Amino acid sequence: MNPKERLLWSIALPGFGQLLNKKYIKGIVFVFLEFLVNVQANFNEVIMLSFQGDIEKAIIKADYQWLMFYPCLYFFAMWDAYKDAGGEKDCFSFLPFVFSAYFVTVGCMYSSNFKLFGVLLGPVWLPIIAVIPGVMIGFLLRGILFKINLVRNKNV
Repeated sequence: MNPKERLLWSIALPGFGQLLNKKYIKGIVFVFLEFLVNVQANFNEVIMLSFQGDIEKAIIKADYQWLMFYPCLYFFAMWDAYKDAGGEKDCFSFLPFVFSAYFVTVGCMYSSNFKLFGVLLGPVWLPIIAVIPGVMIGFLLRGILFKINLVRNKNV
């Protein structure tokens, strides 16, 4: 099993990595939840409008009450597929996934009115940009905690 392959399939669609890991019930649940949240949030239409540059219409079409569930579902499914495929080598490998989910959720919350350099990015682009600091802080904290753990284990 290649953990990175499972991760990439989960990025394509939550649940696919679990199906490849032969975790069929979990995979079907994630695929179902992906479709449920996606349809209820109007997310495909929001993505299409965002790619076409119609950010104001994307904001109007987005159902934020549903869209707020998407980041945690998405990043948890990625982490779970990666972990089940043997990708979790240390006890802190979940941190980049968790902090990405946090930052993308906050990006989603502010996406209807936050402007970056005067540009309204909306419910697709701002959350995507928010992945970057989420991953960076997650890896930074992972590194710090890993070093603290090494020092503690060395002193024992």
